[in-house]
Amino acid sequence: MLKKALVILLAPLLLAGCTATSTNLAPRQQVRNPNNLYPVEVALSSRQQSLRWESVQASVVVGADSYPMRPTLLMTNRWEGLLPVRPGTKVVEYRYKFDFKYNAFGTQPKSDSAFSPKQTLRILDN
Repeated sequence: MLKKALVILLAPLLLAGCTATSTNLAPRQQVRNPNNLYPVEVALSSRQQSLRWESVQASVVVGADSYPMRPTLLMTNRWEGLLPVRPGTKVVEYRYKFDFKYNAFGTQPKSDSAFSPKQTLRILDN
């Protein structure tokens, strides 16, 4: 009886979505530039064996705005993009979003997404 109850209680943990971890590879501060675009880069790692890596699409999200990122050449788990920052802004908070598909038993691949923790970029004036 106790074993059945334990299995029922732990099932949601075992069936939880992607166990992805993102690593921000972008600097935390950059010198202000005239085009107001700042390069960002992120790496994604996951132990989820059903993840379809070829389906991963990354974007950088600022507030309600989302900007697409492109895969880094010769890397399978890194993406790079440009983060637009309004002139005069000194600090911007952003997150990375990963949309992907994963293999599901007996059905077509399913879609899911994961977010990184909040990141902060400080813009330094010359």
